[in-house]
Amino acid sequence: MAIVAPFRALRFNPLKLEHLEDVVTPPYDIIDEKNQAAFQARNPYNMIHLDISKSPGKGDDSAERYNSARNYFTKWQEEDILIRDDEPGFYLYRIDYKLASGLRFTRKGFIGLVKLSEFSEGIVKPHEQTFDTVTADRLRLMDTCQAQFSQIFSLYSDPEMQIMTALEAGCSEKPLYEVRDADGGKHSIWPVTDKDTLARVQELFKDNAVYIADGHHRYKTSLQYSQLMKERQGELSAQSPYNYTMMYLCPMEDPGLKVLPTHRLVTLPDDVLPGLPSMDELASMLSAYFHLEEITGCSREIFLGEVLARMEERIFTKQQDSIMFGLYHADEDRCFMLTLKKKAGEIEALADRPTALQGLDVVVLSDLVVKNILGLEYERVEHDNLVRYFADPDEALDVAVKEYVASDSSLELLFLMNNTKVSQVKRVADEQLIMPHKATYFYPKILTGFLLNKLIADEKVGPV
Repeated sequence: MAIVAPFRALRFNPLKLEHLEDVVTPPYDIIDEKNQAAFQARNPYNMIHLDISKSPGKGDDSAERYNSARNYFTKWQEEDILIRDDEPGFYLYRIDYKLASGLRFTRKGFIGLVKLSEFSEGIVKPHEQTFDTVTADRLRLMDTCQAQFSQIFSLYSDPEMQIMTALEAGCSEKPLYEVRDADGGKHSIWPVTDKDTLARVQELFKDNAVYIADGHHRYKTSLQYSQLMKERQGELSAQSPYNYTMMYLCPMEDPGLKVLPTHRLVTLPDDVLPGLPSMDELASMLSAYFHLEEITGCSREIFLGEVLARMEERIFTKQQDSIMFGLYHADEDRCFMLTLKKKAGEIEALADRPTALQGLDVVVLSDLVVKNILGLEYERVEHDNLVRYFADPDEALDVAVKEYVASDSSLELLFLMNNTKVSQVKRVADEQLIMPHKATYFYPKILTGFLLNKLIADEKVGPV
């Protein structure tokens, strides 16, 4: 199955930088223009200069963006801002963090190289769709800089946690780096270079498949780049670095592995439902499929927390096996909890979906509510950006209220979602199915800038 290999990581030199927090970033695809500017101002060696964010405008494919990244990358190596480890290794990566609830967790994984394989081979398994416009940008950056700047976040199964146990036994007591992220989580990393330990990890991994959690486009980019190098150089050797990609690998049984919900803010234009429905009219439309329970007696700010708490309680105590989510009607400042009356497979709008997808809240919302009840076709949603995604429900509420005040030609509906379970991700991937966009939000995000993978044509990569 999957082949993992140690590598010589390129990393920031702690002797040159006093505060590593100033140079690492979240993954590029969650950095907006405001945060991009903040990262650029934070430190001249911030990773945003290398792992450039998405193109600032549609159709902006100017070479200057990519050449600038390459020039920074070259200069930082010449100045020993970036240094490369002498020995190949796996890198144990631990995150100690706290959720909004106050509960504390530790998530353990490791960074290494994984041999590329097409999705059709069933070795590396996706659960989300990829888009060529996104991979084109990442492909050009990788080709220009000859490096991979951020890891693909992937999962594997190890019920007895043998791989983590082996890596922990092979690392030093003191970490190489300790860095705090913006939420206060502590990210720590240890290199593991003992050859016996590396061989043991590779042996334990050989029967595993890899499930992509975050970074589908980055993986697709690596596949495309490998093919590009074959076209340029001819058939690549089995140990070519272009046959591998850098991944953060986490056991799906790790108790610290958390998937947070991604809430949906739906903008309903008045040309879809003329006059825009009141909450009572909307409730009448929804009641054919859902039990509606209004949340009353509290302020707007408390609405969301109350809905989320009730959903969590009913799922935790197994009072409800049905699909449920919250709904906030911004125009009327009213909030409801919706619970599906029937099994999804018994509803015509969902009957054609595979069973593994019928059990997902996000599928019921997109197929039954957004498309069937509200009448928003997928093409219109994508073209006009009528569904936006938020990990923070308070931020989503703030946007909903502001846009309600600013517009009288659309209705803002905020849907509060449950998290997708890791077991659901695995099942969907195993059945070669695709989830809706933003169905998962693995938390915490891994940091960009801890370790970089430099691609050198004549180097050999592979099992020890």
